[in-house]
Amino acid sequence: MFLRILLLFTLMPVIELILLIEVGKWIGTPRTVLLIIGTGIAGAALARAQGLQTLHQLKLKMSQGVFPGDQLLDGALILAGGLLLLTPGLITDAVGFLALVPGSRRLVRAALVHAVRHRLAGSRGPRPR
Repeated sequence: MFLRILLLFTLMPVIELILLIEVGKWIGTPRTVLLIIGTGIAGAALARAQGLQTLHQLKLKMSQGVFPGDQLLDGALILAGGLLLLTPGLITDAVGFLALVPGSRRLVRAALVHAVRHRLAGSRGPRPR
């Protein structure tokens, strides 16, 4: 697990940088900078709107006495998506938008729930180190 996280935090910025350099060569530096700033602004606005909507749904479910599991996961995905969009890079922006747009967020949430259930079903106690 540590190795995966280490690779994620070392390789991802390098890949993002290479991609930004290539996009900069293709469309020019000023447009690339505007693209990064634009996705950050759009992401912040979308995260705010989706976050407020999810908060409203969460309050509604709780007032009905229903556990708001989907809304809690949506809130976590919206937070993660917003953070990814504020991080400069095109890959992180694409993943961030997937987590923020309601239709794709439902798919991401379903995949996340499936992965967690699969992992919990496969665990049989503590693993030896």
